[in-house]
Amino acid sequence: MKGGVSSYQISTKRRWKGFVIAVLGLVILSMLVPLVFLLGFHNGFHSSGFPSERQSSMSNNARGDYGSLNYSHTDDQQNKSEHIAEIIERLVPPKERVHISVEETPVQGGLNQSTTKSPLHVNQQQGSLGKPVENHVHKPSPPPHKVNVSSSVEVIRPPKAIDESDMSCELRFGSYCLWRREYKEVMIDSMVKKMKDRLFVARAYFPSIAKLPAHEKLSRDMKQNIQDFERILSETTTDADLPSHIPEKLQKMEAVIARAKSIPVDCNNVDKKFRQLLDLTEDEANFHTKQSAFLYQLAVQTMPKSLHCLSMRLTVEYFNNASLDFDVSASEKFDDPELYHYVVFSSNILASSVLINSTVANAKGSKNLVFHILTDRENYYSMKLWFLKNTFKESSVQVLNLEDYIPESHNKVPGLSLPEEFRVTLQTAQKLPKMQYKTEYVSVFSHSHYLLPEIFKKLDKIVVLDDDILVQQDLSALWKIKMGKKVNGAVEMCAVRLGHLNNYLGRNSFNSNSCAWMSGLNVIDLARWRELNLSGTFRKLVHEFETEGTQFEAAASRASLLTFQDLVYALDDSWILSGLGHDYGLGSRAIKNAAALHYNGNMKPWLELGIPKYKSLWAKFLNREDQYLSECNVSP
Repeated sequence: MKGGVSSYQISTKRRWKGFVIAVLGLVILSMLVPLVFLLGFHNGFHSSGFPSERQSSMSNNARGDYGSLNYSHTDDQQNKSEHIAEIIERLVPPKERVHISVEETPVQGGLNQSTTKSPLHVNQQQGSLGKPVENHVHKPSPPPHKVNVSSSVEVIRPPKAIDESDMSCELRFGSYCLWRREYKEVMIDSMVKKMKDRLFVARAYFPSIAKLPAHEKLSRDMKQNIQDFERILSETTTDADLPSHIPEKLQKMEAVIARAKSIPVDCNNVDKKFRQLLDLTEDEANFHTKQSAFLYQLAVQTMPKSLHCLSMRLTVEYFNNASLDFDVSASEKFDDPELYHYVVFSSNILASSVLINSTVANAKGSKNLVFHILTDRENYYSMKLWFLKNTFKESSVQVLNLEDYIPESHNKVPGLSLPEEFRVTLQTAQKLPKMQYKTEYVSVFSHSHYLLPEIFKKLDKIVVLDDDILVQQDLSALWKIKMGKKVNGAVEMCAVRLGHLNNYLGRNSFNSNSCAWMSGLNVIDLARWRELNLSGTFRKLVHEFETEGTQFEAAASRASLLTFQDLVYALDDSWILSGLGHDYGLGSRAIKNAAALHYNGNMKPWLELGIPKYKSLWAKFLNREDQYLSECNVSP
């Protein structure tokens, strides 16, 4: 039909229109469905399209038939438990998780409540996913049927052995923080150090606060607190000497500092003041370091006041006491070569007394022991009175004035001289990038020792002991040692060889591989000494060193090292242990096994600077109940 529309075209248009509407509907549904699931609206929807089955299920539940309902509910709760476990597993690290067993118990009335057997309680009702965990537990009535569902829920907890503060400490500052807590040492005089720290901070802030007119009261408070702290710290250096009101003053100072920090000031001025105080503190520390080193040397080289008092009191008492009982029979022992003769060079009454007392106390028999003490004119009378009033079992003690035995031809030779001690610093590792050094104390005979053959003309063998020796075992076996043609039986220190002392010994010919020998405990063959004229060799070497411009004391120590070349008999190291006057690290087993202990070094046991753990061994052989010791306040 012309100008008209055929029925075929109309039907075709309708079909295309319906197809377009259907496509648009599908597109809209494809957009809405993801939104519904993302927003969680599906949790509130009920199963649609099956009202008859839902009513049937409810009616069965009312009649007590729980089979079908419990089965579907169990599947639903199990899916939720697995979902919870999956979320927690993503959020919680794999370490330190606690597994929790969740028990699902249905209750009459259709309500489902969950109980847990662990401290963590989880309430999993239908539609409650995402709600906070409840801490209380509902007690349901006993149901006809019971279904257990175990799900593995992992919750992070710190181990019981580790405190939470330790964990935060490690997280913030690293493992060093925990190490520092474990090996923390008690700070000595912590209150004094805290006061110095607060004073340092207050001084830094005070100039900036003093420039602010609006804070005049705070400036006055800071000045007053600074003056109080300076006065207290100038009078005390230990916590024991601080007054009782210090905590209150420290609290006031901290409050003033807190107020000063809350006020806006120029940080550059505070920083500049801090740097000035730091420079002054460094200069002060350097000054005190040098001063302490000087005072230390003065303390170790000067006789303590108490020992000087003891010597003076005994000297006065000697001249005031006209009648003294001298043992005439003992004088016969002094020249008997069959007895055991020990020679001690000393000007220290306490040191020589402890040496003799320890030797006699550890000897198997004291009747054959004879001690010869060589001292100077100043201490001769005090020494003589002391050993007349104090006896040491059956042993005999002779006190001699060394100055009486110095020949007139030796007018340049000073009086008594104790064994010479000097330090030798050696490099222990030459190939390491950082050089390491070790210091050894070497003691040798002084020029006084080379008068022994002339003083004891009737004796052929003696044992020379330093006054800083403590004897722990019987020494009678020393007299049975056969030294052959050697003259000096001594312990060698092979850590120091003569080759290490090239610059000290000069151009003299000597065996550079020879070990340095130690004085302290020496077995001397006087007959062999006289035969080789070693005293003459010593004086010749001293004269050679003096011609090179060396002073007499330094020349004597050098000559003493070279006089006994190839004439030293090496004693076993177990006879004497050296280092108790400077080495803090000596083992208790080595100290116990040594026959004698040598307190060589600066920290002698009769000084306050002596090493405490070694002083107790020495002090137990001292008679503290003596009248003169108590009057002079002698308490080493």
